[in-house]
Amino acid sequence: MARKKSSPQTATGKTVPPVMVDNDNLIHPDQAAMDSIHKILASARKYHGTKQKRVGMLFSGGPAPGGNAVISGAALSFLNDGWEVIGFYKGYEHLEQFNREKPRQFREGVHFKRLGYEDVTKIRQLGGIIIKTSRANPSKVANAEIRNPHDLIDPKRSVKLYNVLDALEFMGIQALISIGGDDTLKTAFYLHLLGLPVVHVPKTIDNDYYGIPWTFGYFTAIEHARQAIKVFNAEAQTTDSWWILELMGRKTGWYTLGAGIAGEAVRMIGPEEMGSKVDLNDLAKEIFELVMEREKYGKHYGVVLVSEGLVDRLPDDQRPHEVDEHGNTKFSEAFFGYRLSKAIGDLYKKTTGKKLHIKSETVGYTTRCAEPSAFDITLGSQLGMGAFRFIKEGLSGNMVSVGDNLEIKNVPFESLIDPVTFRTRLRFVPIQGDFFKLAKSLEFRRLQES
Repeated sequence: MARKKSSPQTATGKTVPPVMVDNDNLIHPDQAAMDSIHKILASARKYHGTKQKRVGMLFSGGPAPGGNAVISGAALSFLNDGWEVIGFYKGYEHLEQFNREKPRQFREGVHFKRLGYEDVTKIRQLGGIIIKTSRANPSKVANAEIRNPHDLIDPKRSVKLYNVLDALEFMGIQALISIGGDDTLKTAFYLHLLGLPVVHVPKTIDNDYYGIPWTFGYFTAIEHARQAIKVFNAEAQTTDSWWILELMGRKTGWYTLGAGIAGEAVRMIGPEEMGSKVDLNDLAKEIFELVMEREKYGKHYGVVLVSEGLVDRLPDDQRPHEVDEHGNTKFSEAFFGYRLSKAIGDLYKKTTGKKLHIKSETVGYTTRCAEPSAFDITLGSQLGMGAFRFIKEGLSGNMVSVGDNLEIKNVPFESLIDPVTFRTRLRFVPIQGDFFKLAKSLEFRRLQES
C-alpha cells in the first residue's frame, strides 16, 4: 500500500498538520536522499500485501507504563471498525525467526494471539505489557546493523527483516502497528521501505523521542522517582548525610531533571549541560564545593541526581569497555554513582580531616512496569487511536504524535531518521529552554548577601 502524497486528513476530513518539533522548527525530509533510497530499493524484496481487514501489533524494547493503554486504544478502534487484531508476542523475537519452509510452526497461543474485546478492555490501568516484549532487533544480524539502503537488498544482512515479512504475509496482515523505542522505529522504517504498511507509536521513559513533546510512561516514571527521592531526602536530613542517585537517561537528561524538579533535589545533572566530555574528578570537585557551601548554612545533607548517560562521556580511562548485545556501554559495570560518591568523600576528608557520610544508589528501573498515571493512560490511548486512524486512511510510514489538547499529529519516518546515516534523531533538553532553566532555578544556590 503506497503512502498518500496528499496532506493527511482525519476521519472527519480535517487536514492533519505536520508535527512541530524543537521550538516549532519543522523538520523537512531530505527528498533527494529518499529518492536515491527508493531507486536503490527498486529491486529489493517487497511485501506482498493483502486487503484483509487484519492488523498486527507488537511491542518491542523495554516496557513503559501506559503501553497497555496504547494496545487497548488501538485494538478497540480496530475491533469497532470490524478488523481482526493480531498481537505478536515478545516484539520481533518470534517474527524474525519465522521459517517460510515450516510456517505451521508459527502457532497461535505461543507466538501470537487474536485479540478480542475481552483481551483489551480493563487493561489500560495495568502495568507491564499484555503481549509481552523483548529486545529482539531484526535489523541486526551477528551484531552488524543495517547502515544503508544497500544492506536492505543484501539477503544476508536483511535475512531477519525478510523473515518478518514472510511471517506477516503468512498471517495475512494488511498493516502493522509498531510500539517501541528508536531501534524499533528504525525497524519500522526499514519494513516501510520494503513495502510493508506500518505505523509507529513512540515509546521511551527517557522522553527523548524526536517529534513528540511527551512520551507515555515518562510522567509515571518520574512520579515513582519522586517518591524515592522524597525518602532519600528524609534519610539525608535525618542523618546529616548525602546521597548520589543515579537515574535513567542514556543520552538525555529529561528523566533526571523531571525527577529532580518533582523530588526537590539540591542538584540535578544531565548530559546536556556537561558537554561532550565528563571528567569524574572534576564533577566530584563541583559537588564537593556544593557540600561545603551548604554547610555554611547549617545544611549538612543533600540529594544529588546524575544521569546514567554521563558514563558515555567519561574519558577512556574512566569508563567501562564492556558492552551489551546491542553495542551499548554497560552502565552497571561503571559503578558511576559509587565512584563519584567516593571521590567526593575523599575530597572532603582531605580538606576537612573529617568523614563525609555519603552513599549512592540507582533509581528508576523498577518503574518500567508500574501502574501508569492518568495522564499516561490518556496519552497512550490517544496514540493507539491515532495508529488506527493512520492505517485506516493509508498513512503508512508515519509516527503517531500529539499536539495541543492531545490532537493527533503525524510525523513521517523520513523526518525522524537521517536518510544518509540511518540514525534516529534524539530530542535533547535544550539548555536555553524553559524546562532546563526551571530545573536550574530550583537547585540549591548560595544566598545573596545584602
